[in-house]
Amino acid sequence: MALLAPAPEGTGLKPVPGEPGLPYLGFILQQMRDPVGFAKNRREKFGDVSWNNFLGRRVVTLQGPDAVREVLANKDKAFANGPAWGFFIGPFFERGIMLLDFEEHLHHRRIMQQAFTRDRLVTYLDMMAPEVARGIDAWRPGPFQVLPQMKKLTLDLALEVFVGVQLDPRERDEVNTAFVDSVRAGLSIVRFPVPGLRWSRGLKARKKLETFFYRNIAAKRAEGGDDLFAALCAAETDDGHRFTDTDVVNHMIFALMAAHDTTTITMTSMAYYLAKHPEWQERCREQSRALGKDRLEFADLDALTDLDLVMKEALRLCSPVPGLPRIAVKDAQVLGFHIPKGTMVNLATFTNHYIDEYWPDPQRFDPERFSPERREDKVHQYAWHPFGGGVHKCIGLYFAGMQVKSILHQVLLKYSWTVPDGYTWPLDMSTLPVPKDGLPVTLERVQ
Repeated sequence: MALLAPAPEGTGLKPVPGEPGLPYLGFILQQMRDPVGFAKNRREKFGDVSWNNFLGRRVVTLQGPDAVREVLANKDKAFANGPAWGFFIGPFFERGIMLLDFEEHLHHRRIMQQAFTRDRLVTYLDMMAPEVARGIDAWRPGPFQVLPQMKKLTLDLALEVFVGVQLDPRERDEVNTAFVDSVRAGLSIVRFPVPGLRWSRGLKARKKLETFFYRNIAAKRAEGGDDLFAALCAAETDDGHRFTDTDVVNHMIFALMAAHDTTTITMTSMAYYLAKHPEWQERCREQSRALGKDRLEFADLDALTDLDLVMKEALRLCSPVPGLPRIAVKDAQVLGFHIPKGTMVNLATFTNHYIDEYWPDPQRFDPERFSPERREDKVHQYAWHPFGGGVHKCIGLYFAGMQVKSILHQVLLKYSWTVPDGYTWPLDMSTLPVPKDGLPVTLERVQ
């Protein structure tokens, strides 16, 4: 065991225990291979607070909801988002809402919130429904790859609902590739531009996205519209503050990434567990049938209670954002441990959802955990935290839930899907968690 740094005398704080692992890499290979097993072993060895090397830094991993609560509450403003997320994705998602802090973050969030009011959400849902129908009507029964098809569908929806700009197939592919390259660059092991490697591709992708949005922003400001792009151009606080063109471009690039990737992962996870548990697939389908309509309206969202349970359990078992990093901008403490200024801490979202003190039989798919009778997620404020918390809680969480339900409602009414007995998806944890094989299923039309 090695200590991160001595605690200041007289404070009563403890030094953070841990071990470095490999130079530069730390334990990244073990973490990608078996994140839950690795986290459990670390917790048994060191407790909830420990450190190791990670991509050239000493990073403190925080496990368990008590540590999460302390950092997300951030009462003395000791932890910042911007420099932490900036280390991973800053060059590619510069000044997105998640990379801002304190008063500046609050200022931008107040303006951005105007794009996610109830009336706006109703409009977005109405825009979505025909696009969903058009997208899934093109699916064909037989062997079917869930991940790439969900990715295409969510990108098409994002471009329709968020951007409101018509693109030809070549342009759509370019935008899609640019987002994929930007996200994958975040966990590059080589973190400087070498032609052909992730970091270099990510920088080129950012330039393409900037060019795309700057090319369209003047027309969007002039013409308006119901999409998010228009909403951000028009958004204004009560005291008259609005976004600059640069602000709009930065927030659009970040919002599209957030909506595209996290929603794709959530729906792919749900499709996987509904294939593995056909009784739940049928329960969800029957509830959708009971509504008696092909397309969801805003008032219908709360009626799909079984789909809601499945979504929450899928988010527990496969959190789309595996960790929440922060940087200590001054000397801080978490659970009585001394965190020196400049230290990166990481809230272990993905693996926290497998701690058996809070989640009985955590590996088991059991949506009823979230039922009103059980509510295992309420055992602690942060037992379940896929959307983060505190002032940085995901601004689009209601939009995300609405989009997932809108899509899967239509999918369930038109198709059923299965996986072979004994199939277990191979998760790729090198960036965000996705199945390496694309999640192959057998798709059938529902009679």
